[in-house]
Amino acid sequence: MENPLIEVRSLKKIYQIGDQIVNALNGIDLVIQRGEYVALMGPSGSGKSTLMNVLGCLDTPTSGSYILNGNEVAKMIDDDLAEVRNKEIGFVFQTFNLLPRYSALENVALPMIYGGFKKEEREKRATAVLKQVGLEDRMDHKPNELSGGQRQRVAVARALVNHPSIILADEPTGNLDTATSYEIMRLFEDIHKLGNTIILVTHEEDIASHAERIIRLRDGVVEQDQMNPERNVSELR
Repeated sequence: MENPLIEVRSLKKIYQIGDQIVNALNGIDLVIQRGEYVALMGPSGSGKSTLMNVLGCLDTPTSGSYILNGNEVAKMIDDDLAEVRNKEIGFVFQTFNLLPRYSALENVALPMIYGGFKKEEREKRATAVLKQVGLEDRMDHKPNELSGGQRQRVAVARALVNHPSIILADEPTGNLDTATSYEIMRLFEDIHKLGNTIILVTHEEDIASHAERIIRLRDGVVEQDQMNPERNVSELR
């Protein structure tokens, strides 16, 4: 059996805010296999955002181990971490994080610039993923010329362009209306069917219900980790 994509052991993250000590993560054990579709849930202060930042190599734990694709993240130097963030992980954020002066095509191609790809290859792959998310007729549009749903599709395409191991989505429907949220969740469903591993951070039960596995956090620990019994019957509308 192949190694897990993600293996987290006794993970702790402690912040000091003034005189106060905050145990954001209090000993997390977690294994995620390649190809899983996982929702991380929990109330405000549960640790889900901190865990997402650690999994995305945006933050480092105080103690414990995080093994990504067989590599111990704590042993990586900054250049290695930057490469992992660029190539192994595709990020989708609630606020889209698109550059306003760039077209959809240029925004999607951006991670490939850091990867050292030539312009022809960047445009070819960016065009392909924009077609994949249904935006082939909006490639030259800037973010302010796109709807919220279209902007999030651009963000999803940007996350896909480097063929990452993981799509890490932080409240990806948080700024969208209900109908557009379902469109984006259908898109994640299609991406998952192609073999991508998706980790979705959300506080909304109806959004989490689209995942195959739901991990609930509270007070920095895993409170519940189970396969989603609704998954097969609550198909996307």
